[in-house]
Amino acid sequence: QVQLVESGGGLVQPGGSLTLSCAASGIIFNRYVMGWYRQAPGKQRELVARIDSSMTTYYADSVKGRFTISRDNAKNTVALQMMSLKPEDTAVYYCNADRRVQIYWGQGTQVTVSS
Repeated sequence: QVQLVESGGGLVQPGGSLTLSCAASGIIFNRYVMGWYRQAPGKQRELVARIDSSMTTYYADSVKGRFTISRDNAKNTVALQMMSLKPEDTAVYYCNADRRVQIYWGQGTQVTVSS
């Protein structure tokens, strides 16, 4: 059974930092591109960042320079370090494992940026 379990969400003030973690099980982790998506109320789910097994990364323009994605292939985990958070970063953040023909999602973790 495949599981992607996110943790680390919460409430943070503008300008603050938060790190999300995702633990994967039931997949051959290093065969998957791992990503973080987010969905704000009334908006479509969007890609935030992704990282492949060779550590090549991609970031959405809106988070470049503020967010850092990393993965540990030995521990089957992927993390998203978020800095200089803005109210517009408020969303449910989802962990994603993508092998094109096989795509898996976590249950999501809420991030709220508010004073």
